[in-house]
Amino acid sequence: MSNKGSNIKSNLPSRHVSVGPKSAGHRSMYYAMGLTEEEILQPFIGVATTWNESAPCNITLGRQAQSVKIGVKNNGGTPREFTTITVTDGIAMGHEAMKSSLVSREVIADSVEISVRGHCYDGIVGLAGCDKSLPGLMMAMVRLNVPSVFIYGGSILPGKYKGKDVTIVDVYEAIGTHAVGKISDKDLKELEQVACPTAGSCGGQFTANTMACISEALGIALTNSAMTPATYQERDKYGIDSGKAVMNLISKNIRPRDIVTIESLKNAAVVVAATGGSTNAALHLPAIANEAGIKFTLKDVVEIYKNTPYIGDMTPGGKYNAKDLYEVGGVPVVIKSLLDGGFINGDCMTVTGQSIGKNHSSTIIPSNQDVVYTCDKPISENSSVVGLWGNLAEEGSISKIAGLKNLLFKGKAKCFDCEDDALAAVLKNEITHGDAVIIRYEGPKGGPGMREMLSTTAAIYGQGLGETVALITDGRFSGGTRGFCIGHVGPEAAVGGMIGILKDGDEIIIDAKKGEINVNLSEEEINKRKSEWKPRKTNYNSGT
Repeated sequence: MSNKGSNIKSNLPSRHVSVGPKSAGHRSMYYAMGLTEEEILQPFIGVATTWNESAPCNITLGRQAQSVKIGVKNNGGTPREFTTITVTDGIAMGHEAMKSSLVSREVIADSVEISVRGHCYDGIVGLAGCDKSLPGLMMAMVRLNVPSVFIYGGSILPGKYKGKDVTIVDVYEAIGTHAVGKISDKDLKELEQVACPTAGSCGGQFTANTMACISEALGIALTNSAMTPATYQERDKYGIDSGKAVMNLISKNIRPRDIVTIESLKNAAVVVAATGGSTNAALHLPAIANEAGIKFTLKDVVEIYKNTPYIGDMTPGGKYNAKDLYEVGGVPVVIKSLLDGGFINGDCMTVTGQSIGKNHSSTIIPSNQDVVYTCDKPISENSSVVGLWGNLAEEGSISKIAGLKNLLFKGKAKCFDCEDDALAAVLKNEITHGDAVIIRYEGPKGGPGMREMLSTTAAIYGQGLGETVALITDGRFSGGTRGFCIGHVGPEAAVGGMIGILKDGDEIIIDAKKGEINVNLSEEEINKRKSEWKPRKTNYNSGT
């Protein structure tokens, strides 16, 4: 038995804690947990989940992990389950807690890395359910570069209110509608009680579902594993298959950096733009790329966006939610349309051990649906997400324009040095048509933490101002944001960027067709203001 174990594990990390006389103490620890000698001598697979009781996004992951473990066990591996943290944006939104959101991605990646390295696991199956946990797990997989399979926990089912499908974003928008007296306390309460009827991640093409689509487009998740709703028992099948797949990857020595390449990253960016995905993908894709030593910048991402047709009619810019996409065939239908149109490189390797083109060779695009269009007859030839540069954003900015009728804006700045003040002004009805709401000192350094602005953007939209008010920030947006909203403005205010020296009444000019964002000021005035600008401290000077 010892020789067998030595042969199986001769090139695997777990040999350090399970093979030979020197590992007698390690094996004692495994016997204490009920493992047999045979199980100790098999490859160890870390089953990493972000299960917790913080939000509906993650609540089903513990159950789904058991299916993954069955798949690992049935295929000659020994699964070892562990969990890590999440911050759930739907609950952190609109207050100081949101400063913890983006940095949680790094904490998740770091904690998974530490656990896998610390226990010498030979492979990983990672299950995630909320916005930052998806890229966090993918980053850890690419960083560690041990055979890995990602699996999304699945989306929530849509709520029903007055005969219409609703999501959590409808609730946030209703807060703005309520503030202007268009709906009653009773209406708002009824909506909040039905908008999230089950476990699962937010149901539109917000950040979680965008990153789930990315997992299939990158090839790091099994084909068609993403869009099955969280509460459907069908998810158990994908768990079992993912456990089997990781064992196949170990036998073939296929690793994440064989899968996550510059070409597969481009494929992922194409799928984001084609489905009206979250602007946060432009943060997460470069971060995943960085773990593979690949330079893939905001400019690279938006250049791909610019040349991609909009074919997925998904909320918030479109009509349909994740369950609707699932019912017409899921992410494979999107990928097949883009493959047929020549927008995706079909040669990229995936966790099936085959190329993405081979995986989708038999996929059929249903003709009796209008959720996913073919590339020769898209919803729009223009991208659903654009990059903007100019004297207001010399290092760039980003905006989701899916569903917007007007792509030109000229208005006067109303400046706020934090989101809280801007939200208060919106709820007091102090924002009017033609205002350019500036929210600054909310960038990565200035916040710190780069908060999402869904509470504010949704309130503006709920007041009927979504097409006539622009919101510009060095922070970021939820994937559920809609309206004329420009985020990730760089340089940020905290380092002396132009957004930090704007004043009330400055004329802001945005042309989303040309990809431009400028303030109408002379060079002399800009230089004068820059010379007067002074950096400011945040309230967070210790801790994470």
